Amino acid sequence: MLTLNVALGDRSYPINIGRGLLGDPSLILPFLKTPRVAIVTNDVVGPLYLDSLQAALRARGVRVHAVTLPDGEEHKNWQTLNLIFDTLLAERCERSTTLLALGGGVIGDMTGFAAATYQRGVPFIQIPTTLLSQVDSSVGGKTAINHPLGKNMVGAFYQPRLVLADTGTLDTLPDRELAAGLAEVIKYGLIRDPGFFVWLEANIERLVAREPEALAFAIERSCANKAEVVAADETEQGERALLNLGHTFGHAIETGMGYGVWLHGEAVAAGTMMAAELSCRLGWLPAEEVSRIEALHRRAGLPVQGPRLGADRYLELMAHDKKVEAGRLRLILLRGIGQAVIHADATPEAIAAAIDARCA
Repeated sequence: MLTLNVALGDRSYPINIGRGLLGDPSLILPFLKTPRVAIVTNDVVGPLYLDSLQAALRARGVRVHAVTLPDGEEHKNWQTLNLIFDTLLAERCERSTTLLALGGGVIGDMTGFAAATYQRGVPFIQIPTTLLSQVDSSVGGKTAINHPLGKNMVGAFYQPRLVLADTGTLDTLPDRELAAGLAEVIKYGLIRDPGFFVWLEANIERLVAREPEALAFAIERSCANKAEVVAADETEQGERALLNLGHTFGHAIETGMGYGVWLHGEAVAAGTMMAAELSCRLGWLPAEEVSRIEALHRRAGLPVQGPRLGADRYLELMAHDKKVEAGRLRLILLRGIGQAVIHADATPEAIAAAIDARCA
């Protein structure tokens, strides 16, 4: 097992990465306020891992409640969130009850938001089971649900007490979900770690083939990058915004197409290519580097073009983005591989041209 640390003072927490961690309840017990937990999962992950996790905890004297939600981004809303609260209230769960998020990014986001708001805050632990959630969404304390007008627009910054990433859960991950996670892995190389990007160019097929050593290295490197950024800028006042490369365009795709039609990582990949296209048109990113970025996404099995919603529709959806400040859209662009910047001066015409160039 490898352990990293998210350094946030008295709210610091470890990220444990390794194979077979779900079978070891001793990794969880020290982070419980009392021996009582509510496990939140979905109807895809639950049948795979819920029974064994419950049994392991109960064998150590922990009282366990379970909440199984419907799977999919389209269920990341108030109605589904209330199913968590229904169980917590029906079981008279107290402020000392710890919520365990067993699943991918949707489960992690909703469980974290429930933990942030139930009785004004209860502890929670992230147990991510997808590549995307292991390398990105489980780390950093962003929790949210979607609104019909915008993705992740209702939420809170609320840190977990522990992230437990069992890489063995990736064995059951569908190929499409694995590729979606690779979009976030590639992101770290693009925004701040050019050496990692070069490693990915040399090893992407090993990741697609799920070679354990390659996956472990990519997860570790991604989490290390994320932990450093979060420790420096927890609530996204500056550097943390760079983690949103491709996300403003990508969230427009997810919202415009309907939640769940495009996976988050797929939309981020297409959005990253739009950001790279705009960066090139601004004279910052050489065309050959755009080609390298596109080639890596293709080799990972990711889309490099977005759906044709129309540039006006993209801009309308992007206007609801959380990174809009004083009416100006702040985009994350690239001045080179490994060098991301925040830019708020791109004209709507320039943005529209980049979108049109990168839509199929």
